[in-house]
Amino acid sequence: MSIGVPRGRTGGVTGRERSLLVALAGALSALIPALALSGFTVDDALITARYAHHLALGLGYRFNAAGPVTDGVTPLGWAFVLAPFAAGGPLAALAAAKALGALAWTLAAGVLALAIDRASARPIRFAALALVPASAPLAAWSVAGMETGVVAALGALAVALPTLGGALGGAACAGAAAALRPELLPFALVVALAAQAAPRRDAGGGAPPRPAWARALAALALAGLPFVAVAVARLAIFGRAAPLAALAKAPDAALGARYALACFLLTGPLALIAPGAWRALPAWPRGLLAAIAVHFLAVAAAGGDWMPLSRLVVPALPAVVLAAAHVASVAGARATALRLALALAGELFVMVRVGPTAARVGSDRLRVVEELRGALAGAEVVAALDVGWLGAATGATLVDLAGVTDPAIAALPGGHTTKRIPGALLDARRVDALVLLLAGGEALASPWPASRFARGVEQRVARLPGAGDAFAPVAVSGVPHLRYVVLRRPAGGADAGQAPPDAGAQRDR
Repeated sequence: MSIGVPRGRTGGVTGRERSLLVALAGALSALIPALALSGFTVDDALITARYAHHLALGLGYRFNAAGPVTDGVTPLGWAFVLAPFAAGGPLAALAAAKALGALAWTLAAGVLALAIDRASARPIRFAALALVPASAPLAAWSVAGMETGVVAALGALAVALPTLGGALGGAACAGAAAALRPELLPFALVVALAAQAAPRRDAGGGAPPRPAWARALAALALAGLPFVAVAVARLAIFGRAAPLAALAKAPDAALGARYALACFLLTGPLALIAPGAWRALPAWPRGLLAAIAVHFLAVAAAGGDWMPLSRLVVPALPAVVLAAAHVASVAGARATALRLALALAGELFVMVRVGPTAARVGSDRLRVVEELRGALAGAEVVAALDVGWLGAATGATLVDLAGVTDPAIAALPGGHTTKRIPGALLDARRVDALVLLLAGGEALASPWPASRFARGVEQRVARLPGAGDAFAPVAVSGVPHLRYVVLRRPAGGADAGQAPPDAGAQRDR
């Protein structure tokens, strides 16, 4: 196999022109599906957006304008990136985050394509690039409004730059990714160390190359120190080195193992199952395989994720694409075609099955915001599990029943959707409105506490003694799969047992 194949003028195309065409192909393979799924988002994206909005207003790093400084955003610093775009509100910050993620991933995919071009001289290497446009996780998460698009771009550069001769640059990108997403630390360290076996640029000016141990030490420092710096900052500011989400969402080993296995089958790594070809790979591509394996193990140990579309493995998927190109370069064409077909089948299954629904998430959330904004008007303290969209619908203080932004609730027993909320909490926090999500296909019962709600903590709150008398339903959102109920403390003897008309029906009249 030949690494770093020289490119001259071939068929009237210069090496530079060819590189531009390859990079453009890679960028378009990322951009087109991202545009198709540009409507995707998740509730947590609006949590970060609310922090950014308060930063933009000069209120500090707070989820609630009058509340304490809390560690509600796992990628520490991401809200500050969005703050310059957030003066117009959380939705403005979300729009900026979606654009930044799409731009970062599109550009990085162009660089990834250049690295695939350098993998060997065999044309079949480019077949691996098909894994990019077929990937609903890469496309959707690049435009979700979370940090994931930028982290995926950093993951792509972490593996592409060493292939292009920039091992230390790749280590720096891996370190930045691990600083934003803690579960990426093992991946970052393995990539940084393995990249020392990648082709290196000649030292300029005839300077002697640094010893191998010095290069490895520098790479490990670049990959690991950003993570350490963030942990130290968290410890100094919030009193704990781990993100608050780690406390709110305790890992479940069995769930993590199932999550990692499903991701392995559906996100492209099936293209790498070629033990015979592994032995023929140089050290750097074997290091890529090790980094991918380590990351899937780390995701399993972290307990997986509750969000759709394999979010936690997305930053390692560019490494899967590049490793698949290397494997294709040393394996037989027929076996390579079979493996890629299996990998693409898994990806396309997700794209067809989940993609259309994912593309509607953003518009559905915006509809809920608009429908229930009026029902929340005048509320001072609102308790809910999904506090992201609520932060765009009201400026009230929000009590996060998942504990993602609230250290006191995060420390309660239970998972983030099953927190054991004590009966006195609603009164102690002066909650004057509740927002609860009905279970799929359920209607609001009379009396309302008899309704079946979607998550355990919502069921628990509905069953609290006196909840049926203390709160009365005033609106239900009209989106079929997002049937949120707004409940307010009655003023003037409202009938707590009477179900209101749907907010959507009210709007359409």
